[in-house]
Amino acid sequence: MTVVEPPAEIKPHAVWEDVLAIPTGAFLMSWGMYLLSAIDGVTGGLAGVSFLTSYVTGWSLGLVYFAINLPFYWLAVRRLGWAFTVKTLVAVGLISIGVGLHPHFIDVSSLQPMYAAIFAGLAVGTGMIVLFRHGASAGGFGILAQWLQQTRGWRAGYVQLALDACVIAASVALVEWRILLVSIVGGVLLNLVVAINHRPGRYFG
Repeated sequence: MTVVEPPAEIKPHAVWEDVLAIPTGAFLMSWGMYLLSAIDGVTGGLAGVSFLTSYVTGWSLGLVYFAINLPFYWLAVRRLGWAFTVKTLVAVGLISIGVGLHPHFIDVSSLQPMYAAIFAGLAVGTGMIVLFRHGASAGGFGILAQWLQQTRGWRAGYVQLALDACVIAASVALVEWRILLVSIVGGVLLNLVVAINHRPGRYFG
C-alpha cells in the first residue's frame, strides 16, 4: 500500500484562493439556511437563534443573523486574531445577503420538508468546511465556546453541545413537531459532514 506523506512545508492558501473560496462557502451556507427557512425549520447554534428570532419578530432572517453575530467578533479578535475575524465578518455578511437574495431567483413554495432538511444539512456542512479550510467561520457559538475554554477551562465541545441543546429546546414551543424532527435529521447530517471532513492534521491545502 502506498503511503502519501504530507508535504514537509505546508503553505497557506493564496489570497486569491481565499477570495474565491469564502464566497463559495457563504453561498452554500446561505442556500441551506434559505431552504430551512422555507419550511419554517430550525438548526442549532447561533443560526438557530436567528431562525427563532426571525419567526417571533417577523424580521429578515439575513439581517437578524448578521446582527446577532456582532457581539462575538471581539471574542474572535482576542481568541483567533484579526485575519480570522475579518474573514468571518465577510463570510457572515455574504451569508446574510445570500439568504435574502435566493427568493428572487428560485421558487421553493412546493418544497418537501425532509428533502429540504437533508439538502440544507449537507449544504451548510459543506459550506462550513470550505470556510474552515480558508481560515474563516460562520461566527456564532463556536467562537464563544473556544473563548470559554481558554478563559474558564470549560470544554469547548461540551459548551457547544449545551448551547445547541438550549436552541432545540426553545424550538419546541415555536416549530411544528414534524418540521422539528426533519430539522434534527438535517442537523445530524450537518454535523456528520463536519466531523468526517474537518479533522486537524488531515488537511494540507
